[in-house]
Amino acid sequence: MAHAVETCVHCGFCLATCPTYKVLGEEMDSPRGRIILMKEVLEGSMPATDALPFVDRCLGCMACVTACPSGVEYGHLLTPFRAMAERERSRPPVNRAARILIKETLPYPDRFRLAIQGGRVGRWLRSALPEAFGAMLDLLPDRVPSADPLPEIYPAQGTRRARVALISGCVQQVLAPQINWATLRVLARNGVETVIPRKQGCCGSLSLHIGEAGQARELARQNLAAFAGDVDAIITNAAGCGSGMQEYGLLFAGEPDCDKAEAFSRRVRDITVFLDELGLLPPPALSRSLTVAYHDACHLAHAQRVTAAPRRLLGMIPNLTVVEVPESELCCGSAGTYNLEQPELAKQIGERKARNILSVAPQAVVTGNIGCMNQIKVHLEMLGSPLPIWHTVEVLDLAYTGG
Repeated sequence: MAHAVETCVHCGFCLATCPTYKVLGEEMDSPRGRIILMKEVLEGSMPATDALPFVDRCLGCMACVTACPSGVEYGHLLTPFRAMAERERSRPPVNRAARILIKETLPYPDRFRLAIQGGRVGRWLRSALPEAFGAMLDLLPDRVPSADPLPEIYPAQGTRRARVALISGCVQQVLAPQINWATLRVLARNGVETVIPRKQGCCGSLSLHIGEAGQARELARQNLAAFAGDVDAIITNAAGCGSGMQEYGLLFAGEPDCDKAEAFSRRVRDITVFLDELGLLPPPALSRSLTVAYHDACHLAHAQRVTAAPRRLLGMIPNLTVVEVPESELCCGSAGTYNLEQPELAKQIGERKARNILSVAPQAVVTGNIGCMNQIKVHLEMLGSPLPIWHTVEVLDLAYTGG
């Protein structure tokens, strides 16, 4: 944490890319302002309670890291600070109950499905519920799609070029199971055999994002054991998961499992990065011309520094035109559980993103993270302009299957 604090020279390059600073215009709601606050708390010259409202409003999108000329690793300060603060803070009962609901449902697919079913009943009581619970109800889908269980092994087509393991995810597995199936088909089409370990679980990223480091380590240890096999890469198709798993070394710093965690992180690849490095087999042309807006998921573009690979893959599909979104560096407001915990700010940020997308008149939106997909869908619908929203790998699958 000390290195991140000392590296910041307060130049202000981060201000233009910080969504909360854009909306609120307050210095303490900017990355450099929050660094000052966290420094004061760590040095004992300010109580944590004075800093937490501003730190809580941070999305953790890491756009400031991309913009920073001094190389400040803001995430290396924010993540441990939130974990430290969570151990020491006292939350109001309603807020505490909402967080317990989040941490005990979202990482567990079966519980999450049940929570969605219960939430449908809860919608009848929306006006009587505290805002902390109302925001959750607003983001619930109208239905949970059905899906066949994933196999333990999905074979490659033709000559095998690689063997990988797939993180099947938690929230995405419930809300958009078709993304995993599209991933398996696209990998197979490119000569990749995929293993889906049965004993895997949530990667822990959601827990880490909200300062629940103990739960995050517990979930991560489950995956360190489950993915111990001999594979060329561990594939993720959710930007938030990939970012979190690449921070396992930070999560286990000083712990006996640190070396194992760092070795795991080095094998993690976003699906677009893996296919780009492998060499994508040219997809056939789409059956009709299609223009899509590509949205950079923050935990892919900023946390993992991946922007070119998905664009190169999409650029290989004949009849597909990819258009850029204004203010593409700004978060959509999903940010893990941010749209549940900071609903008013997330709404303003999400509407700004939706309006920027609509300004380029696409026929669909493409991105690489389930949280972004859900947040953008909600805000496009609120503006009366619903559009199809696809994961990058779904578009590749569409091309390969003659869509």
